[in-house]
Amino acid sequence: MAKANVKDLLEAGVHFGHLTRKWNPNMSPYIFMEKNGIHIIDLHKTAVKLEEASTALGKIASSGRKILFVATKKQAKEVVAKHAESMNMPYITERWMGGMLTNFVTIRKAVKKMNSIDRMKKDGTFETLSKKERLQVDRLRLKLERDLGSISDMTRIPSAVFIVDTVREHIALAEARKLGIPVFAMVDTNTDPRVIDFPIPANDDASKSVDIILTYISEAIKEGLTSRKADKEKTKEVAKDETFEEAKAPKEEKVVEEVKATEEAKETVEAKASDDTTSKE
Repeated sequence: MAKANVKDLLEAGVHFGHLTRKWNPNMSPYIFMEKNGIHIIDLHKTAVKLEEASTALGKIASSGRKILFVATKKQAKEVVAKHAESMNMPYITERWMGGMLTNFVTIRKAVKKMNSIDRMKKDGTFETLSKKERLQVDRLRLKLERDLGSISDMTRIPSAVFIVDTVREHIALAEARKLGIPVFAMVDTNTDPRVIDFPIPANDDASKSVDIILTYISEAIKEGLTSRKADKEKTKEVAKDETFEEAKAPKEEKVVEEVKATEEAKETVEAKASDDTTSKE
């Protein structure tokens, strides 16, 4: 995993915070200075926190668990969707439906409803409906796809949640905390970092800033996924070798038994020949 480069973070505008009057005092450890009425984030601390978060997310990915990415603000939604898709991770970029984590069973029912509509279209049942019913079903499918399409493969509650702008996504943050799910988040100067497990002090209002942070994060996750794949292949090879050895063992035992039987038969013949010779004499 590449280490966070402070110069690259600076060029992406990660250091720009909010107006000083909008700050959250709990962010003071991560603020470097004030300039023209704007707080400037300490990028050295950003780099340290980014590496900590990346390492933790890489470990989660290597264990085969899912990480949910959440960002519904205009500047971040496309960037988050791009990176989440490249990692094959679930994401929410349209709107956070209340109870998406705390009432996950109901959300799964909605996803199953979407899948059942798809099956109707494939098996021809959809064509038997009236024009009005088809229109209603299409509208429902479009709505479900918009809100839940990106999490249709998420069959269980995620092991971690990554949030861009926890002030805006306060419901997602509250649900994750209620369920004890680790929260990773980009925290701007108007955020309370104490309620987040892995805060990354950074400008969450610029797409360039969000993109560079997620580039480091996605790189760590992809490394974790690659490591998991390599471990799986290694396990398969070991299992294959063990199966081969097990299959080989009975054959070797059979050969040994055959050799033993041959030697015993030979000894018996020799003993009999010796007895015959003695009796003739």
